[in-house]
Amino acid sequence: MKIKRFEFNMFPVNCYVLSDETREAVVIDAGCFYPGEGEQLKKYLDEEGLQLKHVLNTHLHLDHIFGNAYLAREFGLKPEANQADEFLLARAADHCRMFGFRINEEPAPLGGYIADGDEICFGNSRLKAIAAPGHSPGSLVFYDEKDGCMFSGDVLFRGSIGRTDLDRGSFEDIRNSICNRLFTCPDNTVVYPGHGEQTTIGYEKKNNPYFQ
Repeated sequence: MKIKRFEFNMFPVNCYVLSDETREAVVIDAGCFYPGEGEQLKKYLDEEGLQLKHVLNTHLHLDHIFGNAYLAREFGLKPEANQADEFLLARAADHCRMFGFRINEEPAPLGGYIADGDEICFGNSRLKAIAAPGHSPGSLVFYDEKDGCMFSGDVLFRGSIGRTDLDRGSFEDIRNSICNRLFTCPDNTVVYPGHGEQTTIGYEKKNNPYFQ
């Protein structure tokens, strides 16, 4: 599986394009906000000759959804996420004002729900959805067991974890999610987070201060 990472918006968010030899692809967390960021993502998809099959969200905090409406227009695909986070879409504009800026456009409505254990298939690749509440109630991690990697959104970072002081966050829940769901994966599993650099499960078990 080929992984292309973009950094978008003012926070900044890691947006991932996953594809394989079939040229089918998915986008995870399209955070395109500034002029040209959506076009940059589309240009990559077009130049690689990729057929976009799914627009996935690890969660629905504002910084991870800015580009969903653009992709819905360009590719006719509505975003997919956990239903437990759907309430955040209606609050996105207010959350932007709290951070001192206006939302770029109204968030795209969800086109489908992803629940714990669901599999998202594209080409010869398969992602398993792992429910990992705590940062948000509907946070998901997308796990590719075959290629030994996961896309953790804002649940697990290199040397840290996601904040839990936002709407319906829970420190206890996020620690339980990581310990009981993510740390059960092999130590050599590569973790691609929603912000910052990649890490591994083994590194986080040994070095993350929240688990020492």
